[in-house]
Amino acid sequence: MGYGLSREQFDRFLDRVKDDYRVFGPAVDADKGAFSDTDRVTYKEVRRFEDLELARKSWFSPKEIIYPVRETLFRFCDGETYVPPLDEKKTAILLRPCDINGIDRLDTIFLENGPFEDFYYKRRRDKVRFFLIECATGFDSCFCVSMNANTTDRWDVAFRFGEEILAEVKSEEFKPYFEGLAQKPFEVQYVSENAKKVRVPEVGEVTPALFQHELWNEYTARCIGCGRCNTSCITCSCFTMQDVGFGAEKKMGERRRCWAGCHIDGFTDMAGGHKFRQSKGERMRFKTMHKINNYYKRFGKHQCVGCGRCEDVCPQYISFARCINTLSDAVREGKCK
Repeated sequence: MGYGLSREQFDRFLDRVKDDYRVFGPAVDADKGAFSDTDRVTYKEVRRFEDLELARKSWFSPKEIIYPVRETLFRFCDGETYVPPLDEKKTAILLRPCDINGIDRLDTIFLENGPFEDFYYKRRRDKVRFFLIECATGFDSCFCVSMNANTTDRWDVAFRFGEEILAEVKSEEFKPYFEGLAQKPFEVQYVSENAKKVRVPEVGEVTPALFQHELWNEYTARCIGCGRCNTSCITCSCFTMQDVGFGAEKKMGERRRCWAGCHIDGFTDMAGGHKFRQSKGERMRFKTMHKINNYYKRFGKHQCVGCGRCEDVCPQYISFARCINTLSDAVREGKCK
């Protein structure tokens, strides 16, 4: 069922919803950009239409709402442990189709990747609802169409933002919040072609020989291992553990998990001083093969959703789309030999 809203009515909708949900969406962090006197777009709690930034892509994904950068798993004191409770209020996130597909990839890793579901992820995920932002054009660095991540039906309410705001309500859970508004159905449109196009190699054509291909040497020379691509990516899910003790005798403290990533120094360090994938090119190879090859073998879809954030944030201007295309060229060259 669809509705037409003015911006004032949308603000009143948010007022109604906030009693039961915390609503997050793309918003501006003033003067927090990479350069002096610049802003950055990230995900923040929003309370009115003016809080939203819809004309620019967010540098950071909504991943941290469901999967926090630093999360306390349990606390301990004198031999007793307990899991800290969550806020009882549910969460609604305004996000685009690629990000909904990105969270689907996180769901697969945390909830389907083995015999047990991740308790900490699931308890947050169960509280999340999706408000789709219609995205019919995309941004310059997007390649979601090439990754088959440009459409989705996994939303509760879909919004088309313009002079008039249109809302298509699919979930019965949210229909009461639209009572009294004029009905005006609309059909969600999705981007059908990106300016940037990627040729993803067929999984069966990627051979072990490509792991030693010279194309990876470029990234050894260019990548600085800052990990921005990992932390901005909606689908990166790796973490490390921290045990933090408090007090002189360390009888109380907590265990945390914190984001980590394959491009960050120390990620593959092991006991005994063993280290794997020390060169930046090896790390780029690992990430690329996981995003478009290994994950697909297991789950039948690519992990990368083509949001392009890794390219937006890279200080060395490394293009992941170009890397995939270069790999595809190497595959074709191999077939010609």
